[in-house]
Amino acid sequence: MALEISNRVIELAEAAQNAIMPQFTHIDHMAQHNTEKVLSAFHKHRVSEQCFNGTTGYGYNDEGRDKLDEIYAEVFRTEDGLVRVGFVNGTHAIGAALFGVLRPGDVLLSAIGSPYDTLLGVIGVTGSGYGSLKEFGVEYRQVDLTPEDKPDMDGIVAAVKDTKVKAVLIQRSRGYATRASLSVDEIADICKHIRAVNEDVLILVDNCYGEFVNQIEPTEVGADLMMGSLIKNAGGGLAPGGGYIVGKHQLVEKAAMRFSIPGIGRKCGASLGNNRALYQGLFMAPHTVAQAMKTAVFSAKMVELLGYETDPKSDAARHDIVQMIHLKSADKVEKFCRGIQAGAPVDSFVTPIPWDMPGYDCPVVMAAGAFIQGASIELTADAPIRPPYTVYMQGGLTYESGKFGVMLAIDELLRD
Repeated sequence: MALEISNRVIELAEAAQNAIMPQFTHIDHMAQHNTEKVLSAFHKHRVSEQCFNGTTGYGYNDEGRDKLDEIYAEVFRTEDGLVRVGFVNGTHAIGAALFGVLRPGDVLLSAIGSPYDTLLGVIGVTGSGYGSLKEFGVEYRQVDLTPEDKPDMDGIVAAVKDTKVKAVLIQRSRGYATRASLSVDEIADICKHIRAVNEDVLILVDNCYGEFVNQIEPTEVGADLMMGSLIKNAGGGLAPGGGYIVGKHQLVEKAAMRFSIPGIGRKCGASLGNNRALYQGLFMAPHTVAQAMKTAVFSAKMVELLGYETDPKSDAARHDIVQMIHLKSADKVEKFCRGIQAGAPVDSFVTPIPWDMPGYDCPVVMAAGAFIQGASIELTADAPIRPPYTVYMQGGLTYESGKFGVMLAIDELLRD
């Protein structure tokens, strides 16, 4: 073997892979279903070579860009969609949606405790507050999770009875929390409880890391708006950047005004030659997500055989592509990330070290040797350097390459 992997790890990998084949069969079935959904949308909207032509400058009359909006709406079963390379990340797309629907005096409620770290600056909980929702007079509240790390349905119901609550934010993935990611069924249950006491409140779902993991999406069970990143699941590893918003037409229009500027909205925004990558990325997304899920299951089984705790377990149902591994020490976290970096196709020679990343309250270590900078649909591992010293691994463009990355991470972990 050209890669330097110990015989112990090779034997461990063989045992792990033999044990997880039933999960792979389920993942392949999911990829087949979601591929049919995407392919059907391409057929219905008559995708042609002309859709791949790009625009410059203002971006008027960008047929490919506008048709992709329609295809995203079709795939996610919504009235409208907004897909733009101009979104700098998922947080930007979520922020545009929040600024689009909230006004001074409104209350934003997070239904699952504190949202992801970078969103706290958008809300105004952390940072200088310049340009935040708080500065614009939007109040923030949250319903913490139960002691069992589950959504507090009674607390959510009580909170949304206040008519000042204009929007409820549900984060599907765990972020850097230790709670489990939410299933679509759990999101449906939250939506049902909210609608029982407040029919007017808007329900927004941060769907980052969750697209194409299951057969249906949150927009099919009650979400009014859903947002995500194109350098995660939906971009299929090919999108060079961007984000999306899908949901009710009027709400997507409002978000479009915050993406660009009121009076212009979605009418401007040149695609700059990226349409082909966005289309092909969406087409590949169900398959690529399946590769990432297989890599996650494999990594979970590998470390479980070594006695480490994981969430989700290697045989558990999955609701996003993130694999949480409890390593219990900063040294082991750094070792694991070094191994993942060593298995990357890009910058494999680089050693990741913790640093004070903007938007986080402690040093963070990130292993990410990706073709697209920051693309966590590619194999990455990151962790805040704080107790309980848990690493969050996600991605893998191919299972074969993801497997090697995990094996190198385990090899590094086992070194004295």
